[in-house]
Amino acid sequence: MAPNYQWKTFPARKDGNDMSEQNKATAKRIFDAWNARDLDVFDEVIAADAIDHDPQNPHAEVHGPAALRRQVEMYLAAFPDTRMLVNEQFAEGDFVLTRWTASGTNQGPLMGMPATGKPVVIAGMTVNRFQTDGKIGESWANWDTLGMLQQLGVIPAAQSTSA
Repeated sequence: MAPNYQWKTFPARKDGNDMSEQNKATAKRIFDAWNARDLDVFDEVIAADAIDHDPQNPHAEVHGPAALRRQVEMYLAAFPDTRMLVNEQFAEGDFVLTRWTASGTNQGPLMGMPATGKPVVIAGMTVNRFQTDGKIGESWANWDTLGMLQQLGVIPAAQSTSA
């Protein structure tokens, strides 16, 4: 499936640093909701027509809060003990970058792969673009998919070529 490169357009916010702090707190609510298993929060913070540009999202055709809910439910089924840690956040204008770490144990199937029972720790970054109403209108996520697959033993870990 090709990634969704459709871009949304909406006016820029000009509310300054206070709005950046509010946007950071809103972006963090997604990770807190994941940890609390309170996915209804997504309806409060994600625009109804929000677009997720994560190339690893198998549900990219779905937009809005339902898209993230579907993705999180898929990962929680595979890693029921998932914990999300927000390491750092940076904000500039309408954008918030969140550097995060996820951990969990693979106890259920994931996208056609059987459960391995193995723990994983995954690093990633998400950029959220906020709309004028304070909701997230677009998201881009990049995370260590290769590292997760190596930790699960689905593909071999990198080996040194030095003798």
